[in-house]
Amino acid sequence: MTFRPEEEALAARLHVGTPLGESWRCLRCGTFVLGEPRGTGPADSAPQVLRGRALRDARILRLLAAERLLRALLLALVGYAVLRFESSQTSVKQLFDQAIPAARPLARVFDIDLDTSPTVDRIRHLLGTKRSTLHLVSVLLFAYAGTQVVEGVGLALLKRWGEYVAATVTALFLPLEVYELTDKVTVLRFVALVINLVAVVYLVLSKRLFGVRGGGLAYHAERASESLLEVERAGSQEHVGRHADDDDDEDADEPAGAVRR
Repeated sequence: MTFRPEEEALAARLHVGTPLGESWRCLRCGTFVLGEPRGTGPADSAPQVLRGRALRDARILRLLAAERLLRALLLALVGYAVLRFESSQTSVKQLFDQAIPAARPLARVFDIDLDTSPTVDRIRHLLGTKRSTLHLVSVLLFAYAGTQVVEGVGLALLKRWGEYVAATVTALFLPLEVYELTDKVTVLRFVALVINLVAVVYLVLSKRLFGVRGGGLAYHAERASESLLEVERAGSQEHVGRHADDDDDEDADEPAGAVRR
């Protein structure tokens, strides 16, 4: 990752001429790379090198992105299943109504009353759902899957708009997740609520969303400062290296046994 800052003093410390052509210091690894720099501009617009805190944040965001994309796939599959059920609802209901009388003798063996079974009642209610309702459910599932794809892509690309979308959509569904826990507490629901709550808090605080901790101005100022520090750090490495080489040359020129005053 090479970059030529417009500031001549910094550019001189990041550049060296060789018999094969110009070389520029890589901001990531610190070594010189032969050829033209891949970017140019003011020092504060230098690309941010993902190391330390920036690298850790990128890994967290991409982990969240993977979870969002996996969720989108599952939602799309459920939406497709609802559409298939909608198209074959009548035949499935007829098959179910024919199966209940045939299953009564076996149910009596296990002392199960199919006429009052809550499970059978739920299945009958589902099979009796209007097609328009099923169609609406499938549309909502596909729409939610689409928002998850947008979140996942934005987070994977480390885009600020992706962070806003992820924080907003996740926060909007938190009340629903809390309501589901009040209806029935399960490990899966509790873990999902905790993950989403932590994700929202992390995004808002660490990325300074919605004006928190100085908001967008402070966030962009921090990024610009980090980019400038990367350029200055790479330049200072070159500056120190040249001084060390000069000292070695002076030592080599002095007579043996001479004492430097």
